[in-house]
Amino acid sequence: MQVYGDLRILTARPTPEEESLAPHDLFGHVDGAVNYSVGRWLADAATALARARAGGQLPILVGGTGMYFKALTQGLSDIPSVPEAVRARVRAQAEGVAAPELHARLAARDPAMAARLRPSDPQRVLRALEVFEATGRSLADFQGARAKPLLDIAACAAVFLAPDAAILRQRIDARFEAMMATGALDEVRALAARGLDPALPVMRAHGAPGLMAYLRGECSLEDAIAKGQADTRQYSKRQRTFARHQLPDFVWVAPEAAEAKLAMALDGQARS
Repeated sequence: MQVYGDLRILTARPTPEEESLAPHDLFGHVDGAVNYSVGRWLADAATALARARAGGQLPILVGGTGMYFKALTQGLSDIPSVPEAVRARVRAQAEGVAAPELHARLAARDPAMAARLRPSDPQRVLRALEVFEATGRSLADFQGARAKPLLDIAACAAVFLAPDAAILRQRIDARFEAMMATGALDEVRALAARGLDPALPVMRAHGAPGLMAYLRGECSLEDAIAKGQADTRQYSKRQRTFARHQLPDFVWVAPEAAEAKLAMALDGQARS
């Protein structure tokens, strides 16, 4: 979500002051109206990596989306591109349809892929519907073969920061409160005013749906904040589960030990 220019505060992007301390790439470079994807990010990351290496810099990739790290180090499934006309048609048919109903539509056409997706994940359900509409085949059929990864994991210091779960929950709640105090609601108000397709990824940033509901008068601000905090806590649990099962080469470390661990790993690579 930090790629989107619309939500610096709500996605906890680095501040301008932090960005001034070292070169930053792929933060806030995408407009919220764009249906960004892991494939597009890999292309952007390849350019950023080449630029860093050409300048004699050490690339450090950070973030929280496990799927992006998996694609970066294990390769991306070779899924055919969906024509824009097909994408537009599928999304027009899905407009105003609740997520469980979209999932039911997918189950009727592509039960194999529907079984892999949560009914509460409309973005991935739409993606599966688009691929089926464009190819007549299940998205699951294309997820086996993978392209060559952009990075060789053996040449990387791959670290998963694993803070104490109870402390993490407290920090998530405190961070959301801090974001509210520094303008998150105004960001969401400006995003809502754009009238974008609610199925776009930026519209589902943690905190955005609840705050938009508050702006529409559908809930209290306290309830909206609680929803944003709860959604973020649940996502942090999914991050851990994904990393445990899908990123086997990442070393789990406590944040306070990460700096020393990373320094040792980088020193070892330099010596080799």
